[in-house]
Amino acid sequence: MRDAVTSLIRNYDVAGRHLDRNAFDQLKAYFDSGSVRIAMAGLINANSAAIVKKASAQLFEEVPELIRPSGNAYTTRRFSACLRDLDYYLRYVSYALVAGDNNVLDERVLQGLRETYNSLGVPIGPTVRGIQIMKEMVQAMAEDANLAPSSLAEAPFDHLSRELSEVSL
Repeated sequence: MRDAVTSLIRNYDVAGRHLDRNAFDQLKAYFDSGSVRIAMAGLINANSAAIVKKASAQLFEEVPELIRPSGNAYTTRRFSACLRDLDYYLRYVSYALVAGDNNVLDERVLQGLRETYNSLGVPIGPTVRGIQIMKEMVQAMAEDANLAPSSLAEAPFDHLSRELSEVSL
């Protein structure tokens, strides 16, 4: 698993280049935003159960056919799996926030997930919507906690959504 620093150094190493002004600016931005990224991850950690509960309630309100008979979240087992997956995405978003790099999402979450969901008949659209609802909630919580910029939370959520979906967001 890489973070922003190791990814930057790896890219320069592969190109056989010395770190330049752009690299130093990127490193400075990474370290300058460190306390905010850690605080956001802590916010997610402290509120993960509530975030998943509220996001799933909003998702099922927006897409009620998911919890109706023959819906993908109809049985207790399927409903629990949906909540588990939302929590899983949220946990890995917090890792990506701390790392300042979405690589962890590619390595640990996304690799083969869309294909798995398609083979199991899990609808991608509502999954992406659930991720976006969690993003909106985390951003609102970050703003309420005066964590600026709350937009730092966008990147990992949007990366998950974009890579899962077949439509550009």
